[in-house]
Amino acid sequence: MANAKVSPIQKTAFRARALLIGERISLKSWGSIESLATNPLTVEVKGGGAATLHRYGVVVLFDVAPAEEIAFLANLQPSVSNVYSIPETEEVEVRIEPGVREIIKGGVAYVEDAAVERLQVIADILSKSVLLSLYEKSVGVEFDRIEPLAIELDKRGRIGGKSKDLLKKIGSMLLVEQRMVGRAEITEKPEMLWNNAELEGLFARLEDEFEIKERHLALERKLNLISDTAHTLLELMSSAHALRLEWYIVILIAVEILLTVYQLFLS
Repeated sequence: MANAKVSPIQKTAFRARALLIGERISLKSWGSIESLATNPLTVEVKGGGAATLHRYGVVVLFDVAPAEEIAFLANLQPSVSNVYSIPETEEVEVRIEPGVREIIKGGVAYVEDAAVERLQVIADILSKSVLLSLYEKSVGVEFDRIEPLAIELDKRGRIGGKSKDLLKKIGSMLLVEQRMVGRAEITEKPEMLWNNAELEGLFARLEDEFEIKERHLALERKLNLISDTAHTLLELMSSAHALRLEWYIVILIAVEILLTVYQLFLS
């Protein structure tokens, strides 16, 4: 829930910019800093503007100039695990129109004011969208890698490669799913809505604009398909391996029998 503090943004038009800068942000070192709100942690940016910090590696900046953005991110970097060399980004223009019905039109979010709670709602959607972008790329790469295996199985009736590689693919997909559900809680509503029911409409329109639910569902379907395919291929490889072992055992038994008969013949 946001504290009762005045928003640092007084402009009637500004940009909200989300950056996925790393795998995780530790907020422990920021605990002593006076904040505008928590869940997500919202702070003023030196030089103007505000920022929300999300544990799953996303920073959302509001009305922050390029020079101040560079300085803020540099100050934040020691708290970031596995910093990405090229961060994923997502932006939206925000315009303040008092008394307006809060809508998203032409890529612009029209809101009644720049209250901290509204910034948090915008940040929640942008942070989830930028995280989904990363996962969409990651899953897309795995999808491209799985397809040749399926084609090989269809044409040759068997596949090459190592079971270890398939296990890695399964592990990668499980990790993506765990991060989506566990860390970001992409399908969950943000905590600030519990005590600010009037922001439900803004949240729903932003969620629809960035297709959060649809993209999450599409990712889940791809993850399930990749995981099922990898499991199937792994089982086929295990079956082929087991069949080879059975043949080795049969051959060894046959050799043993032949040696026994030969010894009996010689005696």
